[in-house]
Amino acid sequence: MREIRVRKPTALEPTHPGEILREEVLPALGLTVSEAARRLRVSRQALHAILAERSGVSPEMALRLGKLCGNGPGLWLGLQQTHDLRRAELRLAAELAEIPTATAG
Repeated sequence: MREIRVRKPTALEPTHPGEILREEVLPALGLTVSEAARRLRVSRQALHAILAERSGVSPEMALRLGKLCGNGPGLWLGLQQTHDLRRAELRLAAELAEIPTATAG
């Protein structure tokens, strides 16, 4: 069995979905945080925690954002997953380097 290589990740940390919402999406939609929270049917504080990058996008929030933006939940979950995976990879880099890659006989 041959090893399958995935392209090497860049040193840059992926953008948090909250930054995209804060900098691109809400301004493009002409929505304030309060109005967006009202439309999403969440508290302003819950939305603000995501926009401030203190909280991640949960599956439930991804459904709400996908509906509001018309782009579906997969985009928002994918952005969050990419962000979380890269942060974990950076945090565990030294430990991961010590784990040997197994090969089938």
